[in-house]
Amino acid sequence: MGLFNLFFGRMIDKRISAYQNDLITKHCNEVENIYRQMRGWRHDYHNHIQAMKAHLALRQIDELAEYLGKLDEDLTTVDTVLKTGNVMVDAILNSKISLALSRRIHVNAKATVPAQLKISEIDLCVIIGNLLDNAVEACLKQECPEDRFIRVYIGLLKDQLYLSISNSAGGAVKKSGRLYLSTKDSDSHGFGLLRVDRIVEKYAGYLNRQNEEGVFATEIMLPL
Repeated sequence: MGLFNLFFGRMIDKRISAYQNDLITKHCNEVENIYRQMRGWRHDYHNHIQAMKAHLALRQIDELAEYLGKLDEDLTTVDTVLKTGNVMVDAILNSKISLALSRRIHVNAKATVPAQLKISEIDLCVIIGNLLDNAVEACLKQECPEDRFIRVYIGLLKDQLYLSISNSAGGAVKKSGRLYLSTKDSDSHGFGLLRVDRIVEKYAGYLNRQNEEGVFATEIMLPL
């Protein structure tokens, strides 16, 4: 029995370590992607400044006004930052969405979250992060980028925080009994979904997962 407990403990430690390493890798990729976008914006900003200086030096006021108008329209379309009202949720949502967009996944997101929550912000971010990680993994299994999509909706519903995340699902969805499993091929298999389940249970919330016709959806309601 002692040897079994020792072996089992080491096996769990190994799986947890693999799961944490996987999370660190993901966070590094997200930060790197954000930095890449920032460098791109800086480069574009420099070019815009040079173009406007040229118009001004040549006293081309009409052309300068037209350029500023087009630049204003362009900035409106570029501003994809999601503002939920909660700083921590903003951080996790925008990093995950940025990563999804960089992998040619169409994202439609709408979210409103109270600035002050009775539930732990960390727990909420764990839920959102894991669900979006799984959504991205499922989308990447589709060969055609045009078919990849993720839809996110977070808002208040009858004094509860309602979360809905759905995505296109390439390949077969794994299931054990009534439980859905992660499709990741790693030692951390299923840890993310298990954490989500436990957090929802912790707050006596509601969780529903559905899979039909190539779309996987998760609904969660957390009492406020």
